[in-house]
Amino acid sequence: MRLFGTDGVRGVANADLTPELAFRVGRAGASVLAPRSDGRKPIIVGRDTRLSGTMLEAAIVAGITSVGRDVLAIGVVPTPGVACVTVREGAVAGVMISASHNPIADNGIKFFGSDGFKLPDALEDEVEALIDAPDLPRPTGPDVGIARVAQNLVRHYYRQLQESGANLTGLHVVVDAAFGAAYAIAPYVLRKLGATVTELHCEDDGARINVECGATDLRALRAKMKETDGKRTIGVAFDGDADRALFVDEVGEVVTGDHVLFALACRLQAEGELLGQSVVGTVMTNIGAQRALERHGIRLLRAPVGDRYVLEMMRSGGHVLGGEQSGHVIDLRRNTTGDGPMTAVVLLSLVAESGSTLHELVREVVVAPQVLLNVATRRREALATAAVAEAIASGEASLGGSGRLLIRPSGTEPLIRIMAEGEDLHQIQTVAAEVARVLREEIERLGET
Repeated sequence: MRLFGTDGVRGVANADLTPELAFRVGRAGASVLAPRSDGRKPIIVGRDTRLSGTMLEAAIVAGITSVGRDVLAIGVVPTPGVACVTVREGAVAGVMISASHNPIADNGIKFFGSDGFKLPDALEDEVEALIDAPDLPRPTGPDVGIARVAQNLVRHYYRQLQESGANLTGLHVVVDAAFGAAYAIAPYVLRKLGATVTELHCEDDGARINVECGATDLRALRAKMKETDGKRTIGVAFDGDADRALFVDEVGEVVTGDHVLFALACRLQAEGELLGQSVVGTVMTNIGAQRALERHGIRLLRAPVGDRYVLEMMRSGGHVLGGEQSGHVIDLRRNTTGDGPMTAVVLLSLVAESGSTLHELVREVVVAPQVLLNVATRRREALATAAVAEAIASGEASLGGSGRLLIRPSGTEPLIRIMAEGEDLHQIQTVAAEVARVLREEIERLGET
């Protein structure tokens, strides 16, 4: 089974993702990436607030330095901040220690190349092939790598955010940082741009990261917004590593990545900057967003789920904008990866400059009903059984041409995800539930409880 998933290496910290494994990943990653640069250019290492972050940071830094590569550790920073600092400092690579939206116990490791982009599959395969290699370099004396702490380098990311923003005076923004990596930078930047900011879960508390807060649970944000005047108040929620952002508009309605993609695409098209009159979404992008984009002459291209696949399609097709329903938005004019704080800055700037409200900017996106179910399992082979195939075929037939059914293994968690979309909510609930029932029966038959 491949160690690298759709977003790096992930698992339960100190159980699946042990310090020993992190050490070996650091050695292998540095050995693969270091020869692709001259001299002793450093590797940038950042992390989110998870309790296991410092443990894994120490291990991966030890691995990197053990093969003779220097490290600049920049502390708690959003994932897009690592990409930004890597490029601005001319580093050989970047490493982010985070499990993004996953539960507290999980953690992960993802690499960025010197260009700020996540590694392609081929390079990840090279790293994985060397994880247990016995003959990696073991320099001694002055050739051993040196690790330094350099938190001031996050200034590059602050500057990138500020330079992308407009005057936000008059806007009230409630920021839910999910006790994660954006806890300091997001409120600070928005205030510097002139917004009035109310902080929610903006503390460095890895014991509560993503717990009933942030982009994975908007209830606390919506409740907090009810305490405000509401007229010019917008809520923004980040996940643990802040590579995604979701919003709550002035009337309390959720604004997903699909809505954001629509709003930004329309602005780019109006400015003549939407190359190919196309944007990249995923197979999960709601049909309502596609219809709204088409009314403006914008074509939606669908990639597999995962921001890396969105990015691959963007780069291969020369597209500047792409994103996922979950809040990953990639704007290649500004950064190389999903960037929650940047999405917030750009979208709020669009609201401020238009003189409109967020609700008005995205109201053309009429969301079709979607049902999302998760079946916990590591037995992905259950999807290939005849019973599951028959249940899927039956569900698709009942939906006809009015809906969609998508079943896929998660790339970041031991789950199989079921999505049904259509015009009739009861019908898609029934279809999704039946597929989930048959899938659970097959998993049990295969020996997993």
